[in-house]
Amino acid sequence: MTRLSAWLAHLEALHPLGAAGIELGLERVRQVQAQLGQRQSVPLITVAGTNGKGSTCALLDAILGQAGYRVGLYSSPHLLRFNERVRVAGRSIGDAALCAAFARVEAARQAAGGTALTYFEFGTLAAWECFTAAGVDVIILEVGLGGRLDAVNCYDADCAVITSIDLDHCDYLGQTRESIGYEKAGILRAGRPLVCADPAPPASVLDSAAAGGAQLKTLGRAFGFTPQGSRWQYWSAAGARLELPLPALPGAHQLGNAAAALCALESLGERLPLTLLDIENGLTRVSLPGRFDLRPGPVEVLLDVAHNPQAARALAASLRQQPCRGATWAVFGMLRDKDIKAVVAAMGDVVNHWLPCTLPGPRAASADELAAILVEQGLAAPVQGYASAARAFRAARKAANEGDRILAFGSFLTVAAVLRQLARKA
Repeated sequence: MTRLSAWLAHLEALHPLGAAGIELGLERVRQVQAQLGQRQSVPLITVAGTNGKGSTCALLDAILGQAGYRVGLYSSPHLLRFNERVRVAGRSIGDAALCAAFARVEAARQAAGGTALTYFEFGTLAAWECFTAAGVDVIILEVGLGGRLDAVNCYDADCAVITSIDLDHCDYLGQTRESIGYEKAGILRAGRPLVCADPAPPASVLDSAAAGGAQLKTLGRAFGFTPQGSRWQYWSAAGARLELPLPALPGAHQLGNAAAALCALESLGERLPLTLLDIENGLTRVSLPGRFDLRPGPVEVLLDVAHNPQAARALAASLRQQPCRGATWAVFGMLRDKDIKAVVAAMGDVVNHWLPCTLPGPRAASADELAAILVEQGLAAPVQGYASAARAFRAARKAANEGDRILAFGSFLTVAAVLRQLARKA
């Protein structure tokens, strides 16, 4: 196969559970990894967490890139193209390099007895092949789900980072923060730093760090941040005191992510030395589409992938801090296995008009299901649902007046659909 579309179709059909299938475990990946002969020769940072993983990875990538390092970054899911998941030196990987990596993984998979890798597992192995071929200086891996049994954990982190810990993916990770914390702490390695940016980490994280012999660094004790108006200070128990510009990623919660990134980089300072200018430039130049992503205009458009209660609360707080002159119209689509009621409750006082929509795929909640929840919570009279996020967005643009805001949130799929609409208009 020479076309990326053909390879992606192959990945989708390979596992019995299909493209969206989740089957946690490391045995399948390790079998193919061994056939590939993959080795670690450059510093590796692995990032887990309920929310903030993508932002922390983007901050690490931006700062290291400003220092001149050739960075390999693996993240998921993508918004518009699979290539977004694999970045080298700040750019999405090209089709040819990705197809070549897929071919090597497929050959190794066949040699391992035809192991039925999931879509994510296949992509993770291919990302590592891309980084090896590109000769990167440092690798950043974002955990897909949990940590302990996620495919990313087949690689040994030189520094592990855990961002926030909250309830999400409970069917796979457990129903409590303690069980979820235990899964995320599975990315730690003995004798190596484990940076935890959750302000109140579950005991399971602390216990896992102690039992596993990790060098635990927790927010508020080993490192932290102090807001200072238009700037902020990063501090660490190791003696760092840095007066810094605010990150280009909006939202007060981003200071915790930035502090975690700096703590990780400080922990690897001997292997990855940085200057203050590198850090400042990285903070001010970082970008991450779909996270409080504001597109100005007579009717501004705001995109946010928030899809769980903690993320919705952070989004609502940011909206209160940056109100628009008029009304907020919400293009709202979610997956059925998320805590839809809690997300709606968190956003209730910052949305004036709801436009529930049906997303593609079997996991999606229908527009009618979302509308029923809105009515049940007293946030809307019976409202019209839309068959797609694109239709809901077009309806919002037709109804909104100058000074209003259109908010698209609830899923990566919701944001992706609106991004495509914006691209068509452009």
